[in-house]
Amino acid sequence: ETPYGALIVIENVFHYKQIIPLSIGDNVIGRYMKGSNINCPIETVDPSVDMRHCIITVQRDKAGKCKYILRDGPSYTGTFVDNIILGDRERRIIEDGTLFTIGATSIILKSAENAE
Repeated sequence: ETPYGALIVIENVFHYKQIIPLSIGDNVIGRYMKGSNINCPIETVDPSVDMRHCIITVQRDKAGKCKYILRDGPSYTGTFVDNIILGDRERRIIEDGTLFTIGATSIILKSAENAE
């Protein structure tokens, strides 16, 4: 169940798809490593994905709808939305279907209304 939305992760190298549910608050996205404290780990061998690569903050707006705010970790290779790198401390509101890239890995946001 994904009441706050989900991330569809498509690792470009192996076309391996993962679905990672989101929660209210900060969702720290990065490469899985045993013992790490991130809450949205991606199983990947992509060395360009940092262990703490980016963060999606999920909040509710005044109407109760989920709002998604993406920012870089900071990471070594950056976080890209629509092929444009996010600047230092830049926050970008993303919506259902937004494609963003960390390293060689593509991620699609599915909003709470459209997550399966």
